Amino acid sequence: MTNKLSKAIKFGSALATVLAISPAAVFAGERDIDLTKIDDKWQDLNKITVNKVLVFLINGILIAAGILSFFFLLIGGIQWIIAGGDKEGTEKARKRITAALIGLTIVFSAYALATLVKAIFGVDILNFKIPTILG
Repeated sequence: MTNKLSKAIKFGSALATVLAISPAAVFAGERDIDLTKIDDKWQDLNKITVNKVLVFLINGILIAAGILSFFFLLIGGIQWIIAGGDKEGTEKARKRITAALIGLTIVFSAYALATLVKAIFGVDILNFKIPTILG
């Protein structure tokens, strides 16, 4: 009996949804939509380039990796505290802390390397303002 009631309720709610969002209700209001005009808020989409997307991805990856490494370091510290002297628990926490510190080292090294490349060669990897030869 409950199965039939459940099916009836599902059918009724589906029917009510279809009737509430009928095409006649959606298209009842007449509006002219001019697709040739571009609103001012969409003008910035014309300025998106591959360089800007790559800069966004590189910076996002560096930030996300740094934040994740920090949280893994934090979780490892909490695990160490919770282990309370248990040899296996402390070993797991030590491995997590070590991995998090290695991750943080890699992230900061990548950022330092990008800054060094910018200082020496003038190529800003984090902003992709690559110099060009004009002439």
